[in-house]
Amino acid sequence: MPRPKRAEFPPPVLIETTDALAAICDRLRAEAFVTVDTEFMRERTYWPELCVVQLGGAQEVAVVDALAPGIDLTPLGALLADPHVEKVFHAARQDIEIFLLRFGDVPRPLFDTQIAAMVAGFGDQVGYDNLVSALTGGHIDKAHRFSDWAARPLSAPQIEYAAADVTHLRGVYEKLRERLARDGRLDWVAEEMAELADPATYRPDPETLWERLRPRTSNRRQLGLLRALAAWREREAQRANIPRQRMLKDETLLEIAATAPETPEALARARGVSEGFARGRMGVSLLAAIAEARVLPEDALPQAQPGREGPRPSPALVALLKVLLAAKCEDHHVAPRLVASSEDIDRLATEDEPAVPALHGWRRDVFGADALALKQGRIALGVEGRRVRQIRT
Repeated sequence: MPRPKRAEFPPPVLIETTDALAAICDRLRAEAFVTVDTEFMRERTYWPELCVVQLGGAQEVAVVDALAPGIDLTPLGALLADPHVEKVFHAARQDIEIFLLRFGDVPRPLFDTQIAAMVAGFGDQVGYDNLVSALTGGHIDKAHRFSDWAARPLSAPQIEYAAADVTHLRGVYEKLRERLARDGRLDWVAEEMAELADPATYRPDPETLWERLRPRTSNRRQLGLLRALAAWREREAQRANIPRQRMLKDETLLEIAATAPETPEALARARGVSEGFARGRMGVSLLAAIAEARVLPEDALPQAQPGREGPRPSPALVALLKVLLAAKCEDHHVAPRLVASSEDIDRLATEDEPAVPALHGWRRDVFGADALALKQGRIALGVEGRRVRQIRT
């Protein structure tokens, strides 16, 4: 039976019981793919609070009230784990994290239309509403984007808004998959899905989170303090279910690592640390972590991050590599951000053949090999008409 157009879909069904959820999940497990979305609250908590799950099938759409009294989401977990049903998301990372926390694994197999759109040439920042419009001619009503999804009962407009995302997503998925198959790029998307489907992507090691703060120092003792502070904040934020930035901001951690306070009075002088925090349980615990890090032996201290030491990359060479990246991605109709990051470019400018994604797989074919050739003087860049072209030297 042909898939109905968006306007022809029956009204979404609100699922509030375990039996109703099991019934629709059983039906959806007979389909080749199902579209999935979530609504959750996270502004005031470390862990996301799942409020609503939307499921789109070929002939029906369900809005699952995850906060309904007594509902057991186990049938949903079985659907998400079914290897015979592809789970289609848009911008899936937060959705997948929620399901990993709830069910202990990521949905498999999965397909993210945001990543697929970048591979298909829709640019780095194409919004979901623009993608829906470009591929299906549909329209996304944004009126309830910032609803309080934890409030009950859910209103009829909220239910309609939630359902629209997964019904439009079916058309987006079909159009993107058709285009990627025609261009021979489904394998490119599969590489990206492998990272998305790795549970380690969503379980950061507290002992490595200091690296995200991008400290501007090579002092190993200070880096050791920063590592201890970042790990302490992460574990305490998880325990208290508070966003890490609400507990202590990144700039506060960097300042504390630089000053290494030993007393509550010294700790309270750091920006963003109150007297009450410094003298309370949190402050005592934080000072203990600092004291422990202060006496670590030299061989237990972290090294400065790769690329932070040595000569800075030539701004001119970095700019030239970015021009090449933009030109190659324009030729291949793929988003530059998916091919090489700013850090990749910096390392390409300073290292002979760095271990960066841009030099592996399809990215090397699109950009990496020519980036090395440009550095080695084997190609130059010129202008032909209104486009940048490579010139063999």
